[in-house]
This record gives sequence, C-alpha cells and structure tokens, in this order.
Amino acid sequence: MAVTIYYEQDCNPDIIKDKKIAIIGYGSQGHAHALNLKDSGCDVRVGLREGSHSIEAAEEAGLRVTDMATAAEEADLIMVLVPDELQPEVYETSIAPHLKAGDTLAFAHGFNIHYGYITPPEDVNVIMCAPKGPGHIVRRQYTEGSGVPDLICVAQDATGDAWDIALSYAWGVGGARAGVIKATFAQETEEDLFGEQAVLCGGLVELVKAGFETLVEAGYPPELAYFECYHEMKMIVDLMYESGIHFMNYSISNTAEYGEYYAGPKVINEQSREAMREILARIQDGTFAEEFVADCKNGHAWLLEQREAINNHEIEKTGERIRGMFSWIHE
Repeated sequence: MAVTIYYEQDCNPDIIKDKKIAIIGYGSQGHAHALNLKDSGCDVRVGLREGSHSIEAAEEAGLRVTDMATAAEEADLIMVLVPDELQPEVYETSIAPHLKAGDTLAFAHGFNIHYGYITPPEDVNVIMCAPKGPGHIVRRQYTEGSGVPDLICVAQDATGDAWDIALSYAWGVGGARAGVIKATFAQETEEDLFGEQAVLCGGLVELVKAGFETLVEAGYPPELAYFECYHEMKMIVDLMYESGIHFMNYSISNTAEYGEYYAGPKVINEQSREAMREILARIQDGTFAEEFVADCKNGHAWLLEQREAINNHEIEKTGERIRGMFSWIHE
C-alpha cells in the first residue's frame, strides 16, 4: 500500500496562522509544538494546571500561559499533549465544556480516540499531527532549519477542511520540511504501540539485557559486556539511520557481517515472530489498552515495579560506572 507524502509546498501556512491555538501540556512534545508554532508566527497559548512546574519554563520561553480551561475557551484549535492516561480527565473537565462547533481537537497520538476513552462531539474536527521523534529533537531540528517527519490523520472532518488544517499544523511545527505522511488514527496508534513494545523499547531493552547477561554468566567482565552489547549499539543504529542496513554492513568487518547473517535468525526467529504477532493482536483488540488503563487506575503499581527492576539491573549500574569515566559526557 503506497503512502501519500506532503511537503511545505503542499501546505497553506495561512490556515494555522489564522487560528488561536491552545497547547495543553508542556512536556516533551508540548514545549516543542508550542515553541515551533510560535516561531512560525502562530497565535499560541499554553494551558497548564494550577501550580504546574512547567509554568515558569513556558513563560521564560516567551509563551503566554493560562489554565487549561481558559486556553480551551480561547482557542479554535486545541492540541492535547498531556500523557495518554491523563487525557480523558483533562478532556472532560477542561476541554469538553469549552468546545464550540467548528473547533479542531488535535492529538499527537491516537490512543484515546482510537480506543474510545475520549468521544468528541460530531461538530468538531478531530485530527492528529504526530512527529516521529521525541520533543527535544522536534525542537532542535526546527531551530536548525530542518524538521522531523510527521504523521497526520483525520478521525472526524466536521468543517470539510480538516485535512488542510492538519497539513497547515504540520507546517507550523516544522514537519512539512521533512515530509508529512497521511495515515489513520488506527494505523498510527497500533503501529506506534507495536513499534515501541516489540522493537524500539521492549524488544531492544530485552535484547541488550539478554546479551549482557549471557556474557556475564559465562564469566566475562560486566564492563566488557556493557561495551559489546550496549555502548556500541548506538554506533550501529546511527549507521543504519544514516544510509540503511547495507551501509552499516559496508562499514563493519566481514567477520561481523558474516556473523550477522548466521546468528541474527537464531536470536530473532519464528518463535520471536509469533510473539510479535501476539503483541500486535493484543494491541489491535484493545487488550493492551485495557490493561494499561487499569494499571494507571491502580497507581501505576505494575509499571513502577518494572521500572524499579530495570533501574537496579546490573547493566544499568555498570553503565553508570562506565559513563562516569567518559570526559565528553561531563563536558
């Protein structure tokens, strides 16, 4: 299935410049969206909870800060950038009472719309602009004159021009400089969760831990195991990111490349793929979302237990010692 990609020439900047925009939240994505839109000449205000630790930072950055309800009342485009688990409550208490017909409700991830934890009225647009990178990279690349690719989606087109609004928003945050990919809320939500769980976070962390533990259990020093299975990973990923797997293979030794073809399929095999299919099925049928929301309501008990376990793993303690020896980190 071919995807549609848009660039700056496909966007109308006047649309977003003519909107009153509320950015709800000022975390990783919130600060990047707000500052990039401001620098693009847009009318931006940031909505935060009373007493939020982010108020001072947002004001020091030259942004106007109000409470969430005021921001939503003033705006005709409301971008919700608080954590997924907080969005339903924020929506019900601070956004829904202030939505007007023709407003645009925007998200950077489709979790709550796709799984039905937020149900907007039919007379507002529901769009997504999801930069494919963490907020500090979204901001940094904008200031350097480039941008991070965005996914844009429309779940509800009440005004007939929701796609144009989404494209214009992507222009405002800098995504159109790199490329804007048209998708759906279901595609973004399910693929994003799967990528995080099976590859980028869950799969990668477990792969690194397993390699480290295998070497240490065999009697190798943990410091050497750290370098081989953890530290050098960034260099390999950077080569792949720069020009592809073939470039990475060109850059490594023949010994390493031979071992890649021999050993890779033994580690990531049919059993691994079956586990990935199960992970994807749990995402598609809503099981993962239900379990995540239940844990949130339980004070994040399971999440915090797992976080404590990884923070105390030998690989993290070894890494802390090793990184403390790097002069460039201190600089």
